[in-house]
Amino acid sequence: MKQRINTHSILRKILDYVVLTIAFLLTRQYIAAKGDILFSQLNFLLLLISTLTWTVTGSSVRLYDSYDKTGSFSYEFVAILKTVLLHVCVFTFLFFYFFKLYPYPRTFILLYSTYLFSGILISKYIVKKLLLRLQTNHHNPKNVLIVGTGETGMNFYYTIHNNNRYGYTCVGFVDDQSNNEINGQYLGKLSELTKILETNEIDDVVVALPGKSKEQTEKIIAASERAAKRVRIIADCHQYCTPTASMNLYGNFPLVNIRFCPLDDPGNQRLKRALDIGFSLFMFTAFSWLFLLIALLIKLSSKGSIFFKQERWGLKNKKITCYKFRSMVVQNCEVDSNNQFLQATRNDSRVTQIGRFLRKTNLDELPQFINVLSGEMSFVGPRPHATPLHIESRETVDHYMLRQMVKPGITGWAQVNGCRGETRHSGQMKKRVDMDIWYIENYSFWLDCQIIFQTMMNMIKGDKNAY
Repeated sequence: MKQRINTHSILRKILDYVVLTIAFLLTRQYIAAKGDILFSQLNFLLLLISTLTWTVTGSSVRLYDSYDKTGSFSYEFVAILKTVLLHVCVFTFLFFYFFKLYPYPRTFILLYSTYLFSGILISKYIVKKLLLRLQTNHHNPKNVLIVGTGETGMNFYYTIHNNNRYGYTCVGFVDDQSNNEINGQYLGKLSELTKILETNEIDDVVVALPGKSKEQTEKIIAASERAAKRVRIIADCHQYCTPTASMNLYGNFPLVNIRFCPLDDPGNQRLKRALDIGFSLFMFTAFSWLFLLIALLIKLSSKGSIFFKQERWGLKNKKITCYKFRSMVVQNCEVDSNNQFLQATRNDSRVTQIGRFLRKTNLDELPQFINVLSGEMSFVGPRPHATPLHIESRETVDHYMLRQMVKPGITGWAQVNGCRGETRHSGQMKKRVDMDIWYIENYSFWLDCQIIFQTMMNMIKGDKNAY
């Protein structure tokens, strides 16, 4: 399968490199005025490091996504801010450990970051506004003929009519049946298509017929191409697509991916796995004393084992054994008389005294780093549920099983946004699942870092829903 080069993305990167270089030279000019030389081999190395860092970080935080398709600048602003902050971290690290003799390092970092952030922000804002203006005031809008007056055809008409930036003007509709919403734009039946194409100035023909109209579609394509018109077909699966949908061509077969999952990319998988292994080894090394202390307190405070093992479901719906520090008294059954899973409740009598503290601070989850090291779980991901709750939810909550597309996590986007505790009410689990799906479709290395930071903050201040 051949991949097309995204010229738009390349041009945006080149513009960023120009801004980056100008910001670097302006910073060096200021420092040179204080008695240093303007440029040197070391400065060239720093500029190269800055360019490489910007490239890698920009791609990781999705700085070069097609933000021009939306009128909002907020998403791009956040991506720019993350990239500049990483630059601050990189240069601080370099000056502290490797380039200790670099003149005026603090001044350099402050000025360079200010120039870079301001320059990138202004340039991208201007480019975005110019693109939107060009798309809105399209000098040569295409005349489109919509074949089909059903729901699909009308929805497409309203889309292009309400968004001038798509550059389409509707000439009219063709179908065997008219529609009261067409407002006089009905041009005729399908049998009259050839005549309509000859008597109207049309650039594109958009086919918006049901998939079952295969023979009709073939005739429409043949008639349109004889009249030298481009044909575009609205896929019959459009109603199932999400905003992250994409399409790949395998031979002559277009495959529509109705959901985008960044973790399908092997590079993202390796990056996430590296973070999981690195963080897990750090936790076991730096906090081994804490593991031993918690184990001792559990053993002294109540009867039973130190660890609690429970069957849960992981990637691709495979069963895993999830480890936790035991925070409840030993019990024989996980379900009640109605076969409903016994979730932990506020002031639950089953929770031990030390267990209440562990659950409040998330310290009961620490043994799950064993699951992370073994590759069954990730540090960040959708929280896995016990088997009874999992089976119950997959039958009652829409899209629940999409959570199994990635490894479950110790913490997740839903958890740091307050979705913890009981899920007795119908909307509670749905909200949690929606957040998990959002995370799956918007994963990035920096999003994981944000979730980890928020988790640590919640551990320090406590979570009202953790009990």
